[in-house]
Amino acid sequence: MTTTQAPVVDAQTPQAVEHLIRILNDGAIAVLASIGYQTGLFETLGTLPPATSQQVADAAGLDERYVREWLGGIVAAEIVEYDPVARTYALRPEHAPFVTGPSADNLARSLRYITLMGEVTPLVVEKFRTGGGLRYDQYPGFHGVQAQDSGAVNDGALLDTILPLTGVVDRLREGIDVADIGCGEGHAVNLLARAFPRSRFTGYDFSAEALAPARAEAAAWGLSNATFVECDIAEPPVPSTLDLVTAFDVVHDQAHPAQVLANVRSSLRPGGTFLMADINASSHLERNLDLPWASFLYAVSTVHCMSVSLGQGGDGLGTVWGVELAEQMLREAGFTQIERTVLDDDPFNAYFVVRA
Repeated sequence: MTTTQAPVVDAQTPQAVEHLIRILNDGAIAVLASIGYQTGLFETLGTLPPATSQQVADAAGLDERYVREWLGGIVAAEIVEYDPVARTYALRPEHAPFVTGPSADNLARSLRYITLMGEVTPLVVEKFRTGGGLRYDQYPGFHGVQAQDSGAVNDGALLDTILPLTGVVDRLREGIDVADIGCGEGHAVNLLARAFPRSRFTGYDFSAEALAPARAEAAAWGLSNATFVECDIAEPPVPSTLDLVTAFDVVHDQAHPAQVLANVRSSLRPGGTFLMADINASSHLERNLDLPWASFLYAVSTVHCMSVSLGQGGDGLGTVWGVELAEQMLREAGFTQIERTVLDDDPFNAYFVVRA
């Protein structure tokens, strides 16, 4: 493989070039960090004292030569410290909470989206020329990546922080009917079903691949009040039978999101509640320029969220449909009481609580 020589950065280098070189380097770090998460190297480093590359590789059960090269990049990224005399590596303590552990703070987990986007980029490039979009099955492992990311938030905040926004916790204890649309691997449904055994929960998703682990987890937990149904969520449940509907980061992916929201409205009993979590960004580009992860949102929309909607012959709403448009579409679906909250536990999302 041949490479072009990077320009030397000095006082005379144009700022634009410096900017692009930083992007080049940061993109490479994102790939390395994704590898570090997938191989367990960050978790291994988090348990070790300063260690040689061979010791790190042995502890992780990996090939030393690959580990040593990976460590070089992560040292240059200032995530790991290197002692050139002892030839040992140590995870920097200030970085450890954000690249290890099961919590939502582990950003190395989220960096896997970068490598996933890289896998499908050639397919998306072709869609720039032909129009249309990709199918969900063209994203290898996407459901697993998304489920782990959302699962970390749900494990840490769903029961204690997110659910109380709805005001229906007492009713859940008594027993009500609940649906989660676009449930994916169903972890949120199972958490709720376990916590509220008198209520009845149904998860809807059109992916058999995603529903298999949902059902397996429900069986492992012995849940008799959690059911999973394979269907297009544009097809509504029986009208006016539900007390609570939830949707976690799924409405913007839909082929026809306005129809989905109208179906949610019709499925709720009078006084029912809809809890919708979706991306915390503006519908107006100029208002997103100070958002630290704005480019990531537009990128994942281009490569995935907008594309899968267009691939179904849909509207292509996109990840960054924004809170303003979200509220407008909720009103157009027939909801009149809308409350929007942003939580410290999940700054990526806005939580909309709306009443039927």
